[in-house]
Amino acid sequence: MKLTEEQIRKLTIEAINELGEDATPQKVKAIVTKAIEKFPADDSRPLSNELAEGRVIITSFGLNEPGIVAAITKSLSEAKCDIQDISQKLMEEFFTMIMIVDITNSPKDFKELQQELKDVAEKLNIKIYLQHEDVFRMMHRL
Repeated sequence: MKLTEEQIRKLTIEAINELGEDATPQKVKAIVTKAIEKFPADDSRPLSNELAEGRVIITSFGLNEPGIVAAITKSLSEAKCDIQDISQKLMEEFFTMIMIVDITNSPKDFKELQQELKDVAEKLNIKIYLQHEDVFRMMHRL
């Protein structure tokens, strides 16, 4: 089962109400992500298994050096992920990249991909964030 926008919107509003004046995008995202992972799927699997399907948004940035794009795309290729869109920009000595990636055919689950990209980021001394598209869309509608 895939969560509908309405379901994610409801979880987001509940998180905002729960946090009240302390609501920040980061805190709301953390609560919504935790709630999504606990949400039951139709076949009684936890929703975190569903997060292994569909598309993710990968955001990366840091000081530029040769091989950053190659390292990230190599990791995704080895995980059988399909890069559907990519935008990369150099701003003086700073590197930024946003990717839309389909992880449906990957043998790795969402958490494994997050850990793999975290390892790549540490080696390159950059930041890489991986978010499921559904969560990303809802967080940027607020």
